[in-house]
Amino acid sequence: MDVQHSLLAPNSLKLNASLCGKHKKGGMNKFWDDWELITSAKGRQYWSYIGSNDSLIKVQDIAASFPFNKQENANSADLVYRYLATKGVDFSIPIEIPEPYKSSELIADTYTHVKKGINYYEKLITPNHFITGDYGGPMFLLPGLIIVSHITDSPLPISFQKAIIAYMRNQQNQDGGWGLHIESKSTMFGSCMNYTALRLLGEDPENEKMKQGRLWIQSNGGASLIPSWGKFYLSVLNVYEWEGNNSLFPEIWLLPKWLPFYPAKYWCHARMVYLPMAYCFGAKIKHPLCELSKALREELYTEDYKDINWAKARNACAESDVFRHSKPLLKVLNGLTNIYEKLAPKFLRKKALNFIIQYINAEDEQTNYINIGPVNQAINSLAIWHRYGKESKQFQAHVSHWKDYLWLAEDGMKMQGYNGAQFWETAFTLNAINESEVGQEYEESLSRLYKFLDISQIQEGIPLDKLFFRHPNEGGWPFSTVEHAWPITDCTADGIKTVINQHQFALKMKSTFTPSIDEGRLRQAVDLVLSFQGKDGGWSSYEKRRAPFWIEALNPSEIFGEIMVDYPYTECSSSSIQGLVKFRSAYPNYKTEEINKAIINGIQFIKNQQGEDGSWYGSWGVCYTYAAWFGLEALACGDEYYENSENVKLACDFLVSKQQSDGSWGESYESCVKLEYVQHEKGQIINTAWSLLGLMIANYPNQDVIDRAIRFLNGRQEENGDFPQESISGVFNKNCMETYTSYRNVFPIWALNRYLRKY
Repeated sequence: MDVQHSLLAPNSLKLNASLCGKHKKGGMNKFWDDWELITSAKGRQYWSYIGSNDSLIKVQDIAASFPFNKQENANSADLVYRYLATKGVDFSIPIEIPEPYKSSELIADTYTHVKKGINYYEKLITPNHFITGDYGGPMFLLPGLIIVSHITDSPLPISFQKAIIAYMRNQQNQDGGWGLHIESKSTMFGSCMNYTALRLLGEDPENEKMKQGRLWIQSNGGASLIPSWGKFYLSVLNVYEWEGNNSLFPEIWLLPKWLPFYPAKYWCHARMVYLPMAYCFGAKIKHPLCELSKALREELYTEDYKDINWAKARNACAESDVFRHSKPLLKVLNGLTNIYEKLAPKFLRKKALNFIIQYINAEDEQTNYINIGPVNQAINSLAIWHRYGKESKQFQAHVSHWKDYLWLAEDGMKMQGYNGAQFWETAFTLNAINESEVGQEYEESLSRLYKFLDISQIQEGIPLDKLFFRHPNEGGWPFSTVEHAWPITDCTADGIKTVINQHQFALKMKSTFTPSIDEGRLRQAVDLVLSFQGKDGGWSSYEKRRAPFWIEALNPSEIFGEIMVDYPYTECSSSSIQGLVKFRSAYPNYKTEEINKAIINGIQFIKNQQGEDGSWYGSWGVCYTYAAWFGLEALACGDEYYENSENVKLACDFLVSKQQSDGSWGESYESCVKLEYVQHEKGQIINTAWSLLGLMIANYPNQDVIDRAIRFLNGRQEENGDFPQESISGVFNKNCMETYTSYRNVFPIWALNRYLRKY
């Protein structure tokens, strides 16, 4: 870890205390002066404390550093990174409006706001040429890591621990509990996990915050009602019994691979989480009972621990947490595997665990110990620790990457939903700036961002004999970094589109920019996108759909929807269509027939996904406004617009029906949960930008609708060119939300820039 720190240190960003104090009324801010963000050329990022003595830091000092009011907005505005990235920059330089943009007052005003927006946003590009920011939101990720670090006796640095305590305090709800994510109501899962983590971090159970948390837990039935994922975490900690879990049946990996429910056919995130869970369950990993464990056994339950009926607790779940009820088929299989657990032959259990650990090793090596996501990163760490020991190279490699998932903001230190969104947000940024000729004024920034796209393409595929059920990945682009090495359909397609856009934009503007991604690499990416398309014409996220849809009946998670199958999505399908269309226009002689067929089938899939009211459900953003943008972009690829397509007309009319009186759109995350459009109490700049992008690509004819929304975005911009952080905008599995702080910049810029191009 120290070697990596020294190698990466030149690319760090350090916060200046004297300037940081401006964010606080009165006085300086000593704590934040001792932090820096370290980045690498391949996109790795992590925070480092460089102060002289982190043991002297007090939690109250952290809390005072950036006062945070969850009731005003549970989302951080990413002030720490944004301040250090823009320190010393003068944003007050006047903007001169060129003659072509003086045709109307609104266009002139919009030009000014686009320029201000890009001028600010380009300063957020890291020294290693990518966009970064807060990608937090879920409240169960960080406690899972704290539990694993405690069990393995591998504590995070003291400075991290105290910043984490500040975060958990800041994100505690007024009723004393914690939610599944930062904007959700209190849940048993969120409350038990965060309360437990705080106790492991040394919080006094008698301080007011902890007493409030404990009261919520006990008033709502106690930890015996925690959902299955919580049962798992508390079991390895030895404050819940393994008998209280339904069997995770490690031997399932020994069954014939042709079975429809063989786990290699599950959505990759599900199988990569349940894989190490099954190992821990099969090995019955349990932290030794200690005084803290005994105390938690008293604090988390409403009855004596020794009196709990663990068999009954297996299927018990607090109503506050239930998003989906278990299906009868799952109950039957749970009954059978629970019986098997009592009879499981030791030689079969050993064989199953050996296979699982080989699979975990493959995932670790193929992702450079980053792993596909934060949940399996932590649980893989635990399994590897159990198998190889604390001092093993494998376990230490895991520990060195824990910090890749942690992010520091004014609400404290949190765990992100990935090791960042580096590629995703960088590609969006390139396209947003390139949308109009205004982009020609930012050649240096565009060239820097393009360098990151170049570095991020996966050019060394996984050897076929080591795939372990992986789809080939060569030629793809990931969501985060090339070292993560899991390509995604829409990211790969966005890579194709963005690269070609940049090439064409530079040629049009007679730029000195020199392309480094050639046609051969783009062909590789196209081949991968084509290989991802499903029989229904749609594209899933990471792989082709492998399991029948009925397998969702085996979903063992009460808190998430649709985790068992890699479903085809409107967003992924739209991006894939856009990437293929862009490639076809630039290179018309490569696999023409195959590409044409894929596009036609993809557009038909998009139409089939559309609701009778013209809407599309958004699976990765909040929610119908997000999906509408993708749906309309896809139909435009087939030359379908408002004037000639009933599908487009329906979609536009749906969007316009949701526009608010101030010209904005505002959609609540409840849309994702309730599967119907839920109006937010306030207009949201991100929803407004998505709606505008969709309406403008569709050639929506009512100019007043467009102009009023543009005025709303212009009016929301801050003096320095930034936009305010509003409500949460990302989602996964229908019920858990994620923050993307960069969205508040890139999408308004993109929408305003498209307005300049079209009008």
